[in-house]
Amino acid sequence: MFFHQKASSTMLSKAEVAPKVPSTRERLIDAGLELMRKHGYAATGLQEILEAASVPKGSFYHHFGSKEEFTAALVERYAALEGTHCAEVLGNTRQAPLKRLRRYFEDLIRVAGQSAPIHGCLLGGLSVEIAGESSLLQGRLSASFATWQTGIAAVLREAIEAGDLPNSTRPEPLAGFILNSWEGALLRSQADKSDAPLKNFLYYVFEGLLTK
Repeated sequence: MFFHQKASSTMLSKAEVAPKVPSTRERLIDAGLELMRKHGYAATGLQEILEAASVPKGSFYHHFGSKEEFTAALVERYAALEGTHCAEVLGNTRQAPLKRLRRYFEDLIRVAGQSAPIHGCLLGGLSVEIAGESSLLQGRLSASFATWQTGIAAVLREAIEAGDLPNSTRPEPLAGFILNSWEGALLRSQADKSDAPLKNFLYYVFEGLLTK
């Protein structure tokens, strides 16, 4: 009896530490996210996604009714990942609010700028490429930007309460302006193949706009 108990305990221990195998749906999303970030919506074909995920065509349509639905799931995943990063950096209350916000955008330059493995922002790229043609994706993209803006606005409110920004500051519109400026700078960075627009964004936002 003791031997069987010990063996069962060992087997349970191995099961607990065994890495979780991604589901077919997760493999498709992981592969699609990387491909669509690299190539965009139109240039990413279904066959390319299937091959990257090692998934048969029938399995794709078991999980997603169309490429549009699939892309909506990618937007949700991308927004969730960005939300986690946002919470980790902007939620670090050991730093002053505006220092946190600057560090957050400096991080974004490293992961989306010209030295990053994949340049640009999926939300911005899809907004330009497909939002006008798909009400589903337009809604998902708009909601993702709104959530992102809310996270930035929360830090700006902290800065107002700390006396780092004037009491007259309106955090939501200001957060929207900062986010829009970031996306515009990122787009220009893509066109110029240079991080100079992103560095200009940092300078004028944090040395000019966000000063009391």
